[in-house]
Amino acid sequence: AAQRSVDGPAVAHSMHAYFLRAGAETHPIIFRVERDFDGRSFANRRVTASQRGATILTLAASFQRPEAGLEHAVAMPDLPPPEALRSLDMLAGDYADRSAQAAAFLRRPSAFDIRPCGVPAFLQAEPGAPVSHVWIRLRGRAPADPALRRGILAYLSDYALLSASLIPHGVNMFDRSMQTASLDHAMWFHEDVPLDDWLLYSSESPWSGHGRGIGRGVFHSRDGQAIAHVTQEGLIRLRPDLAPRTTIPHMP
Repeated sequence: AAQRSVDGPAVAHSMHAYFLRAGAETHPIIFRVERDFDGRSFANRRVTASQRGATILTLAASFQRPEAGLEHAVAMPDLPPPEALRSLDMLAGDYADRSAQAAAFLRRPSAFDIRPCGVPAFLQAEPGAPVSHVWIRLRGRAPADPALRRGILAYLSDYALLSASLIPHGVNMFDRSMQTASLDHAMWFHEDVPLDDWLLYSSESPWSGHGRGIGRGVFHSRDGQAIAHVTQEGLIRLRPDLAPRTTIPHMP
């Protein structure tokens, strides 16, 4: 909605969203866009998303016209290629006897082929380093519109990012009465998004406490180019008073 209000070749280079209430897939969402600034190089927009009369999300986004500049980036981690790894649906059999919910989650249809480098972060059962790496590729044909590609990447960036903050504690979303939710989400786009090829999504959690956790992530193209950076704060609250989870989490 914000991108459609921006004239010319400018595309989103940063966004910051706050998730205020849970949304429902069965009801329409109304987006209201405020034009805060339109300059020669940058434009800024504020978006309010509402559903059934209540605000569910607020977002600020900045857009920039293409220009050249100084460039540097931290190197992509050296990890096995996606062809050497199994997709989530292929991993489902490993969990059939341990967690029916986890197996059902791994088998859920997805628009993306997701191949974790090791045990998926959201299924880690033993304490470990708060780090996660997954290869991701769109199963269908990628859209030509660069703005739409960035929107798809923003949607995908929420995947398993918060799970890294649970790994040091030996808990995950399936084995405890965990109350988890995204609180706020920031993203910086650096390059056009090559959705028609594999992307490496690396994430880490530098801190958790007070029922919240921080997740940081970076998308790299297969040839090592940094595509986008992500930071998220989320709710990771242990609720032993709640019944064990019976629903299956969302799959992108």
